[in-house]
Amino acid sequence: MSEVKKIATRESYGKTLAELGAEDPRIVVLDADLSGSTKTAVFGKAFPDRFFNCGIAEANMISIAAGLAAAGMIPFASSFAMFAAGRAYEQIRNSIGYPHLNVKIGASHGGITVGEDGASHQCLEDIAIMRSIPGMVIMCPADDVEARACVRAAAKYDGPVYMRFGRAAVPVVFPEDYKFEIGKGAILREGTDVSIIANGLCINSAFEAAELLAADGISAEIVNICTVKPLDEELVIKTATKTGRVVTAEEHSIIGGLGSAVAECLAEKCPTKMYRIGVRDRFGESGPAMDLMHLFELDGEGVYKQVKAFLEA
Repeated sequence: MSEVKKIATRESYGKTLAELGAEDPRIVVLDADLSGSTKTAVFGKAFPDRFFNCGIAEANMISIAAGLAAAGMIPFASSFAMFAAGRAYEQIRNSIGYPHLNVKIGASHGGITVGEDGASHQCLEDIAIMRSIPGMVIMCPADDVEARACVRAAAKYDGPVYMRFGRAAVPVVFPEDYKFEIGKGAILREGTDVSIIANGLCINSAFEAAELLAADGISAEIVNICTVKPLDEELVIKTATKTGRVVTAEEHSIIGGLGSAVAECLAEKCPTKMYRIGVRDRFGESGPAMDLMHLFELDGEGVYKQVKAFLEA
């Protein structure tokens, strides 16, 4: 059996930015002294006159990006999720969100798989923070294929976008002809007993969990919701109606992220028994990325155990 191809979505981000730079002269990239980690250095090498290292000054970087957008450019401002969403929140809200400027935020190193950098760098709240900003589009791609499609969709979209990318290499789960659209999810595996709605790294965990559930005679439907905002409410309601039970899985706090978005939708429009899998109101820890996924029960085994317990309850 051939080995599964693995690529970090931050690598996909850097590569796609360079491709877009050759296609559209309005594309400019800003970084906060982390271009080697965010992979924007690829763009910087190809287009040095359109690449701006703003130093360790994320708030200033966002303000510069706002000015560039107001001047007709398409800026991609890049940093770790902890600094992009956390340190620069006020500037994102007031300088980008309020005037609804065409700025794209590329936030890498989201979630606990930042690993040994520990809790101070493991941003588990960024999607919750960005969801609260009116008009902000939020995407959390699952693999290389979807990440590249997200970046291209963001470049075409007229308005602010927050994209979350990971540090760790993750399996490629989508075919190259996968069709991505902002605000639209996709059923990746049909099922009848429970719906597992996931995104990012947890899509792979959902597939692994579904195989384990199948061995127990449980049919799990897997739904990919890359765009947390605007949420594909039609698809969420469709899968909830089909299976009657919904579980969400995300590498983020259960507060304010994908689970909250799905719960809000179902509570208002289609009351359904559901359970949220994610980090449960705590900070991360330092350690190898996959060990942390296991510790926080976000790997395939952990998702399986939690779904099984939910169904049995």
